[in-house]
Amino acid sequence: MQPRWRYNKLPMAQVQPVQGLTPDMVTRCELVAVRGVPLPSDTAELWGQIWGFQARPDDLLICTYPKAGTTWIQEIVDMIQQDGDPQKCCRAPIYERIPFLELCPPRPLLRGFEEAAAMPSPRTLKTHLPLELVPPSFWEQDCKVIYVARNPKDNAVSYFHFQRMNQSLPAPGRWDQYLQTFLAGGVPWGSWFDHVRAWWDARDKHRILYLFYEDIKQDPRGEIQKVGRFLGRELLEPVLETIVEHTSFESMRQNPMANYSTLPPFVLDHAVSPFMRKGGFSPSCGGRGCY
Repeated sequence: MQPRWRYNKLPMAQVQPVQGLTPDMVTRCELVAVRGVPLPSDTAELWGQIWGFQARPDDLLICTYPKAGTTWIQEIVDMIQQDGDPQKCCRAPIYERIPFLELCPPRPLLRGFEEAAAMPSPRTLKTHLPLELVPPSFWEQDCKVIYVARNPKDNAVSYFHFQRMNQSLPAPGRWDQYLQTFLAGGVPWGSWFDHVRAWWDARDKHRILYLFYEDIKQDPRGEIQKVGRFLGRELLEPVLETIVEHTSFESMRQNPMANYSTLPPFVLDHAVSPFMRKGGFSPSCGGRGCY
């Protein structure tokens, strides 16, 4: 599907660079275990503040394992919240619209939990944290959570290329080495297996909508309607059609407000690998066959 909108003609001059961020501030991090889960060292150093984050009853938390469709579901949710208006969703890059809770860049930049604390309600927040590391206030406040799982084969490949281009994460090394590290749970945010299973087991204990990347790919209309109902919004046909088109892979790959092209290459180097590579899934993993 070719997008109706020419995202390359958006008023990019209005997009400001990340204030105060210079190349010398971005280095590949070490991993530090927090309760047995390897996290970026900057996140681990500020773990007490992240764990003590105060959720609000009307917060919506979007959670995925890294590279499991995070940006995709964020854009879908924002489009639903903006009544299917693509221009409203182009008000700012996705990382400004929906703060990344445990992201802890160097000063003078705000940490994700600081950005979230300064936001008015209702807030939509993003995390990659495994269930056991989610700040307890989200459960105390009975917040809604949308979780997306992706099959491990494609997830591992996508994560490998993301670590190659993300200059703040550990270098992945060779693919064969990386795959073994991934299978052992030694990559940032830990084990894929533990992550998806723990969230799956919790889906009936909390207000969690558990989705599958492959289902969204195969039936975007049905899955977007499911998200809308979870958020208490019935989507009329014209709105639904616009959301489906705006959040298609081709549309998002061209959209600078969703494809992270507004970040400098010393943060995300798109010359190494694009942030959005293929957006598909292996034929052998059709549906949920690889879970």
